[in-house]
Amino acid sequence: MNTTLAVILALAVGTYAFRLVGPVLHGRVTVPPRVQELAGAGAVVLLVALLATGALTESGGFAGWARPAGVLVGAALAWRRAPFAVVVLAAAATTALLRLAGVG
Repeated sequence: MNTTLAVILALAVGTYAFRLVGPVLHGRVTVPPRVQELAGAGAVVLLVALLATGALTESGGFAGWARPAGVLVGAALAWRRAPFAVVVLAAAATTALLRLAGVG
């Protein structure tokens, strides 16, 4: 068996197991409210870290100021509950115009 295929198969089984655990253990295990709060906060922290990594880095270095500016514009519009297409187009346009202006 190919190593890549084995890894993909292991990940598929693990993913299915995680999805199966929820319905199987529902009602049998009670999670304290504090753990639920920490899990929610942990999810937010992971998403912010992913956003920061994607917005600020490229090939192991700083991505330049155009990309974080575009992300900031997109985040502001999303916070103001603008339509998704407007958010994406405004963020992309901001980044493109700044790169065109040489901000990079």
